[in-house]
Amino acid sequence: MSDRFEGTAREMGGHVQETVGKMTGDTKTQADGLYNQAAGQAQQTVAQVSDVIKAQPIAAVVIAVGLGYILGRLTA
Repeated sequence: MSDRFEGTAREMGGHVQETVGKMTGDTKTQADGLYNQAAGQAQQTVAQVSDVIKAQPIAAVVIAVGLGYILGRLTA
């Protein structure tokens, strides 16, 4: 199963979990739902970034080196 699909499923499950928590007044279930929504969105984002890196590896390396250089200069 792809990371995008898993992320979408987790996010949707989080919406359901949050709604159930609201309906029952269970704040832990509601918070768990919000957590799962955020985790699902993060998983989708990672999958997108991974796809871009696979499609354009040279550009990704150049960007990574540039960011590393800038961060190194800022912290030195």
